[in-house]
Amino acid sequence: MSMWNQQVHSCKSHSLILILYQYVSGQADLFSLTVTDPATGETVSSRIANAGQSDLDKAVAVAEAASRADSPWSMMSAMQRSQIIWKAAELIEEEAHMLSLLESKSFGRPYSLHRAIDIKVAADNLRYFSGWCDKIPGDYQLRDEGVIRYVRREPLGVVAAIMAWNGPISSVGMKLGPALAAGNCIILKPSEKTPLGTLYLGRVFAKAGFPPGVIQVLTGDGTLGSLMAHHERIRKISFTGSVGTGKKIQEAAAKTNLKRVTLELGGKSPIIVFKDANLGNAAFWAAAAIASNSGQYCVAGSRVYVHRDVVDEFRALYYAKLAEMSKGKGVPSDEQTTYGTVADKLQYDRILSMIEQGKREATVGFGNPTGNGKGLFISPVVFENPSETARVYKEEIFGPVAVMKVFSSDEEVVKMANDSEFGLMASVFTADVDRAARMTEVLEAGTVCVNTSMALSHRAPFGGKKQSGYGSEGGLESVLAYTQVKTVIQLVS
Repeated sequence: MSMWNQQVHSCKSHSLILILYQYVSGQADLFSLTVTDPATGETVSSRIANAGQSDLDKAVAVAEAASRADSPWSMMSAMQRSQIIWKAAELIEEEAHMLSLLESKSFGRPYSLHRAIDIKVAADNLRYFSGWCDKIPGDYQLRDEGVIRYVRREPLGVVAAIMAWNGPISSVGMKLGPALAAGNCIILKPSEKTPLGTLYLGRVFAKAGFPPGVIQVLTGDGTLGSLMAHHERIRKISFTGSVGTGKKIQEAAAKTNLKRVTLELGGKSPIIVFKDANLGNAAFWAAAAIASNSGQYCVAGSRVYVHRDVVDEFRALYYAKLAEMSKGKGVPSDEQTTYGTVADKLQYDRILSMIEQGKREATVGFGNPTGNGKGLFISPVVFENPSETARVYKEEIFGPVAVMKVFSSDEEVVKMANDSEFGLMASVFTADVDRAARMTEVLEAGTVCVNTSMALSHRAPFGGKKQSGYGSEGGLESVLAYTQVKTVIQLVS
């Protein structure tokens, strides 16, 4: 038996759902989900439980019990909660190898990137948010009209997180951190495409010292997500995924118990290269913003605008960087691989279909616009000068496909960059400090990067404008979103 098979065999129980830190079969276990290795087509696990209504009801009841005022979690001091969250970060780092292996086999993102980036993001988020446990602000108003008033923030109670498939381990840290810092109990739903790492984390949560019921994991497809959105006793949902699904979640929340929602949705992020930019730096970040994760990022830099005076020089540098970054293809679980597959056959076929559409709408500037034989590998493709109505120009592809257009003036490029239903991230490359400042004001994006791209931080809010989302993750704002304000008015005799 190979080392990989031994490790999977030892973790078979973690293909089930996690309630009270016990791995149990879901009610719909006969309709199990299957996880497939996108690099080889081999089945990684066919024992993923497709949880149903009774499983969700049980998880909610357990979380409600863990949220009661007399529960161990609620009775803990803020410092005790902080120490447990910090401990979870340490344990995630200790389990880096197994977590990276599980995710590279089920998702296709290289092991090396999981280990170097995703594990760090998850641990850093938990450490950062652990620091907010004893710093959540309130308000106190001095005696006035015979009363004193103070405002406190209390946890919502039972909350849920529906995670995307393109960064499951890092997403765990981003969603757990603020919810736990505020004192909530949370039910995690990983994507049915990439559930293994999140399920494996059950042993980490228990070992860290979280009381039973504080964190639970339910696996399932979109039906489970809909059940969570409609559940009357879940008080908030944080969702990362498509615009269409996000709208359905918001509608369900409004029609049931008015649960709060945080939605991190799609993007079609512009990268703007002015003629005074450091072109080598701009080319590096533009290439990284579409090659990383095979373009499967909501912040992928899929629209590149270049000043016409430097387009030839930039093009050469950009395409050279794309070629360099896509060289390291290989089996994602191999530690030497740096460029992996797309997530699954459905995603693969959709991206190739959009590439074929792009060939009818624009000129192929870079890349071989076909698949690459065995395994779901797609190399980067860049289309030049598509029309403003072209699908490859307007729609989020969620793959390694970018478009490049030229511009002549600041006003022209701002108009082009803002002409999108999305507004998640924008990147500006210029040596002119005043121009950079102007761009940060006029670009319609939740995050604007200057002379870099994809620069997210757990210390600052990350969210989108327009149809890119509602609410934000990161920073104090995300902690406060998991709290309920209570005003206390006390008569002073």
